[in-house]
Amino acid sequence: MAAPLSRQDHTTLADFLRILRQRKAMVAGLTLIVLATAAVVTMLLPKWYLSTAQVRVEKPDGAVKLFQNQGSAAYDPYFLQDQFKIMQSPKILYPVIEHLDLNREIGLMLDSPEALPIDITLGYLVNEMLQLESPRNSSFIDINVYAQRPQLAADIANEIARVYSEDRIAFATSEQREGLSKLRNELEIQEREVTAQRDRVEQLRNDLNLAGVDLNARYSDMEIETLRQMQNSLIALRVDAIGRKTRWERFRDIPFEERVNLVNSELISDANIQDLLQAYLVTDQTETRLRARLGSAHPDLVAAVENRLKIREQLDGQLRGYEKALEIAYQEASSRVAELERQLSAAKVEQILSARDRVRPFEEAAQDLEDSTRLLTTLKLTLRQREIDFQVPKRTIELLGEARPARRASKPSWTVNLVLALTVGLLLGIGVAVAIEYFDTSFRNVADIETRLQVPVVGVIPWLADAAAFDPDDMVATEPFRVLQTNLNLALPQADSIALSIVSAGPGEGKSTTVHRLALVMARSGQKVLLVDADLRRPTQHRLGGWKREPGLADYLKGDASLDDVIQVGAAPELDVIGSGGVTDFTLGMLHTRRLQELITETRGRYDRILFDSPPIIGVSDASVLSTTMDGALLLIQHRRNPQAMTIRAQQTLASAHTTLFGAILNQVPADSGEDYGYYAHNYAYYGESNRRRAKSRSSRPAVDKTADGGPERIDLDEPGR
Repeated sequence: MAAPLSRQDHTTLADFLRILRQRKAMVAGLTLIVLATAAVVTMLLPKWYLSTAQVRVEKPDGAVKLFQNQGSAAYDPYFLQDQFKIMQSPKILYPVIEHLDLNREIGLMLDSPEALPIDITLGYLVNEMLQLESPRNSSFIDINVYAQRPQLAADIANEIARVYSEDRIAFATSEQREGLSKLRNELEIQEREVTAQRDRVEQLRNDLNLAGVDLNARYSDMEIETLRQMQNSLIALRVDAIGRKTRWERFRDIPFEERVNLVNSELISDANIQDLLQAYLVTDQTETRLRARLGSAHPDLVAAVENRLKIREQLDGQLRGYEKALEIAYQEASSRVAELERQLSAAKVEQILSARDRVRPFEEAAQDLEDSTRLLTTLKLTLRQREIDFQVPKRTIELLGEARPARRASKPSWTVNLVLALTVGLLLGIGVAVAIEYFDTSFRNVADIETRLQVPVVGVIPWLADAAAFDPDDMVATEPFRVLQTNLNLALPQADSIALSIVSAGPGEGKSTTVHRLALVMARSGQKVLLVDADLRRPTQHRLGGWKREPGLADYLKGDASLDDVIQVGAAPELDVIGSGGVTDFTLGMLHTRRLQELITETRGRYDRILFDSPPIIGVSDASVLSTTMDGALLLIQHRRNPQAMTIRAQQTLASAHTTLFGAILNQVPADSGEDYGYYAHNYAYYGESNRRRAKSRSSRPAVDKTADGGPERIDLDEPGR
């Protein structure tokens, strides 16, 4: 048997398996307790039903830009994370709570007599009932809702999908509506401008009497061509200024906290801002993950929060800078328009002041009318194109699957809970078994006893389920005691008669049973044996052998009976017995030492072995008094019962009484305790079976022969243990 864990330099796999084999009942018991607890808890927990609605979400097109085609947005890995936050925001969930009256429904789930406040309902819905998932590298979102009623879970999932779908469609068309509104305003302004210029042309026509002048006529004069180029440039600059003004005003009107949602759209295409947004989302996800596992004061969580705030501050600064850049760009464009208008006006004045003919003002007015008309035509075409695009359905979201009421509960999961309970139970059982092994200080093997006590182990007695069932004719049952007898004969001094006491450190270690069976085996082997029940406080031998208790040793020590009166001759073949006596509460003292010595002296010539069943040596003085009169003693140690210190103390007590300790007996050793009894049990069974076959063969032939001259019978003593 391997040494205990606490006394080994290292532990092998064989030691670990041995511990599990020895403690398998305890491991199984703890596992069953944990399994039963998990089953009861699972049965008592409220049942939660899962319903799932699935949607497909696409990133919307960029903002409407004047005179530019809309391009499709590229795939954004952070887009779905934004949609998760939108779905969990009050903007989506407040309408859901109101439509389904979740304040009352969740209040009933929480056993609240009144409807909950909407903020508490929102928190419970987000933290306990709503779970959003998205397959990797896809645009699908699963809206998972848990509720204690199947229909309620399905209703919440479908309502969230509906409200979110309406919000997505409104968001997808809001930018186009703004663009169309701006275009219509500019178109109205340009129409008024064209009307005014047309009236001016007609007025000049009348004033200058130019009824027959061709308004489409072109002059090849260099000055006219220069003015025309300046006018074309002015138109282009005006268009550019209008676009810049539109972008700046739209961005300025967007609330500051919502601008971050536009970073990945075409409205904000700055690479630095997009990089900062991605870094901010990464830090936000890191903070969320750490907050779920760590406390609010944990250094890692504090560092993550500070990092997120720092990046958000940089991102906000970049957004303010971007707004300022839009404003500056618009102001620069306006300045260029104003400068070009000034230059054009100066050129026109110079031209007018030159010696040109009087139709030059009319030509300029006609040219301005033509330019304004061309700009008006361009605005009309652009507006028509955007109106057509607006009529095309925007498929930024698609409902793929409607949530259905679940047929069976999703939580708690019997399979998951029982598997976890089985795992925890096994780990707990194994841990307790290893802990017990580690902290166990009792004697567990022969090596421990011989190392600590420095005495030989003369016998190893197996554990028996039924201690009272002992058949002296059973070779396997008696073999451990035959081995004990043989080792004892080798350890005892060569004398005709030996008085020997069997002692133990504490009660209940099997001392009386062991000495009883050893006496029977010794007697069966041909030795003349006297068994004395010296445990006067708790006598046992009269019950084990079915013998008379009195008169006995106590009566002899008090002088109420002689030695011949107390000896029960022929209690068993070759075995005589002295019972404990009829005196109750008898205590051995030093006054009885002389009577004990007289008893041993008178019986030495009549018996080969005189065995005394002694009381426990610790806590009872009788054993110490008894041991002083003996030739020696055997210390019986029950396997894994008492601490080693207790057994060592018993040995020291015997040494202080000057009693020779011939050896130790390891008792009640389980068959699966390791190599110590494993080797013995294998050999006992092997030779026991052989002895059975030989006994059977002897029973088939006469066991008793007569001598040639009719003398006495010869007994066949060819049996194990002789």
